[in-house]
Amino acid sequence: MFEAMVEAVLDAGGEPVPVAEASALMWADPAAALEFPLVVAEAPDLEWVQLPYAGIETFAANLDPAIVWTCGKGVYADPVAEHVITLTLAGFRHLHTSIPATSWPSQQGRNLLGARMTIIGAGGITESLLRLLEPWNVTTTVVRRTPEPLMGANRTVMIDALQEAISTADVVVLAAAHTAETHGLVDSAFLEAMDDDAWLVNVARGGLVDTDALVVALSEGLIAGAALDVTEPEPLPDGHPLWDLENCIITPHVGNTPEMGLPLIAERVRQNVERWIAGDDLIGLVDVEAGY
Repeated sequence: MFEAMVEAVLDAGGEPVPVAEASALMWADPAAALEFPLVVAEAPDLEWVQLPYAGIETFAANLDPAIVWTCGKGVYADPVAEHVITLTLAGFRHLHTSIPATSWPSQQGRNLLGARMTIIGAGGITESLLRLLEPWNVTTTVVRRTPEPLMGANRTVMIDALQEAISTADVVVLAAAHTAETHGLVDSAFLEAMDDDAWLVNVARGGLVDTDALVVALSEGLIAGAALDVTEPEPLPDGHPLWDLENCIITPHVGNTPEMGLPLIAERVRQNVERWIAGDDLIGLVDVEAGY
């Protein structure tokens, strides 16, 4: 990723310099967030930091309001939205039982066509997903923090209407940022409010889900199933109860892979460096107060 970012900076007309001389910092490794204070201490003129992913929870303790922060908001939205449809169709068509079958399984399945979907979160993933869903005539409800209607959604509601929104859905999609407010959002009460024929799809962060409560809900048939591209903990350890549940589909965080994402984040860096030099507004600004 480092080489791709350097190339993007050069393509935009920027000049890579030592940290001590930098006014902007392209941070390539979210796993190295603990090193950030040491790096910043060497950069007295730092004004802007670009982070590589949409999720910035590893940097929550470092979000200095004196610095402009941007992240990968919207960069990976299209591939992740595509994966939402993949996981939803896999659950609806019972691929989790037919793929490992060694004899002809019973016929089971339902349509995404005309289904009811509730999406929690109103960011880039949701915007992309709403566009991709248009041919399926899906009735969509978006749950967000603010009351502004989201273009493409049949209905937009605030978090106080969450229980009603999930109780009428065939599939509930988690596409919200992981913050203190959303941590453990999907708890036992949430799962009990869902229809017993509904699927839960998580492409956000594993921390939005109380994993123990999900294991109970899946084991007792409170919901039809869960399709998880993210888990808590992650990676999900060998022997974890979720691995043994037939109605749980787990993919290893492939909504966006390095191979898919590198050209996308490099292009975002190029665009933002170009905007920074021109004095234009940057893309993917982080709300320091909100934490995403």
